[in-house]
Amino acid sequence: MADKSKTEKRQGQMATMGKVLNYIRRYWFLVGLSLILAAVTVALTLYVPILTGDAVDLLLGKGRVDFDGVSAIMIKIGIAVLITALAQWVMNTCNNHITYHVVKDIREDAFHRLEELPLKYLDAHAYGDIVSRVVADVDTFADGLLMGFTQLFTGVLTIFGTLIFMLVTNVPIALVVVCITPVSFLVAKFIATRTFSMFKLQSETRGEQTALIEEMIGNQKIVKTFSREEAVKEQFREINGRLEKCSLKAIFFSSLTNPCTRFVNSLVYAGVGIFGAFLAIRGGISVGRLSCFLSYANQYTKPFNEISGVVTELQNALACAARIFELIDEQPQTPDGENAKELTAARGNVKLENVYFSYVPGQKLIENFNLKVEPGQRVAIVGPTGCGKTTLINLLMRFYDVNGGRICVDGIDIRELTRGSLRTSYGMVLQETWLRAGTIRDNIRMGKPDAPDEEVIAAAKSAHAHSFIKRLPQGYDTVITEDGGSLSQGQKQLLCIARVMLCLPPMLILDEATSSIDTRTELKIQNAFAAMMEGRTSFIVAHRLSTIQEADIILVMKDGNIIEQGSHESLLAKGGFYANLYHSQFAG
Repeated sequence: MADKSKTEKRQGQMATMGKVLNYIRRYWFLVGLSLILAAVTVALTLYVPILTGDAVDLLLGKGRVDFDGVSAIMIKIGIAVLITALAQWVMNTCNNHITYHVVKDIREDAFHRLEELPLKYLDAHAYGDIVSRVVADVDTFADGLLMGFTQLFTGVLTIFGTLIFMLVTNVPIALVVVCITPVSFLVAKFIATRTFSMFKLQSETRGEQTALIEEMIGNQKIVKTFSREEAVKEQFREINGRLEKCSLKAIFFSSLTNPCTRFVNSLVYAGVGIFGAFLAIRGGISVGRLSCFLSYANQYTKPFNEISGVVTELQNALACAARIFELIDEQPQTPDGENAKELTAARGNVKLENVYFSYVPGQKLIENFNLKVEPGQRVAIVGPTGCGKTTLINLLMRFYDVNGGRICVDGIDIRELTRGSLRTSYGMVLQETWLRAGTIRDNIRMGKPDAPDEEVIAAAKSAHAHSFIKRLPQGYDTVITEDGGSLSQGQKQLLCIARVMLCLPPMLILDEATSSIDTRTELKIQNAFAAMMEGRTSFIVAHRLSTIQEADIILVMKDGNIIEQGSHESLLAKGGFYANLYHSQFAG
């Protein structure tokens, strides 16, 4: 079982690495240029110790220094250093370009996938965790990738280049270096195999923490209302404790990298120094060549430090990348068919035939639901909480697709229509308001960006929002945040109503549209709604039965089924479920 788990983990890492390479492949020219410049940098860096060794050999003793030869060598060293610095600068520029373009591509793909994902994915995942994947995990991945490009290329080339130079210069000493080398590989493998899972757990726990923080900030009033501060603190402490433990483990193993590789470096340097000293005593190597070898020993072992650090960072980066690609690889919502039709000038004829739907397989919600709505009719939907009222709205807007049966608009199955044209044909005001960061004018214009100011003001007046807008510091140019800032819930809902009144689509959905508005304003809004609904097919969800008495059809839902249907007077006359609901609200 453990072997199987390791195999799956290795396969997962390889799959993630393959996806990363697919993004990097788009910038193959810059990758190739970076490799060439890395080779130039390494070659010149390795050439300098040879020149230094030659210079040492020209220092023959007191009064026996070849100053002309040393001067010529110093000029060569200066030129090599300048070219190396220029090559490194260009190489780092290429690496930065590759890294941040790859990160930009991944982040764009992740955001685009968020726009394509069905609502059931967003309903099933904490928003904070999704934000953590797109923001924090991508940043961590960028750091690891940049370090990989910056140090991995030059490190690997330095190791092979140094070995070649040492073998050409002196084979016995080179063999001493090669014999000690496997220790570094064993150290790197030991660390790498233990860090990936720890960094992945760290990223997941960080996402869980971000989700809790975002949830608490967004719902601070509710937390304080129910005195949940201590419970929330305890929940945060528990998650923070787990994050501390997994972070400590990840950092502990990654921090072993430097001391372990330095120990190996010391072994290599000592081996070269001792063996080379004996050879120099016997005349097998000059002092200059030995100094060159000692320099090579440092240069040879230094990349192992860097590569071991890179391997640790890459493990962290790959763990974060795996979470990002989980999001990118999620199955998007079924795209519009190639022959999907555009719904234009909808008449508002809506028909539901034998509709079956449930959010969770096996948990029944809506079964064998049938409904026929004529153009221009007002359909009110009432019933206890959880009976399927909002679910019906989700199906009409095609936020979810039916499991069985079909929904037709103007005789066309909505699955054969483009989602954009279907949703544009509906005007929707929900109990939960949604505003974006921007001016009041921009928020009202959301469904009709090219609307002139006169129409915007007329819509605001129809929604009885004009008076409070004029009292704001900059009127219609007042900038608000995505949650509406200091606006009251009622004011935010009036802006949402004005937004729909500006577009005036052929079909309307009003889901508790006046739930946050005072009674006096509600009466005015109801009159505006009455004028707006004239000649438009309208679906009205309301708990306050006083707001739906003028509806043409009232659907009484319970447990996902229509149990009663008719006008307000006929349903009261039946004395059934609707009558009980009505009288319970007006018992006085």
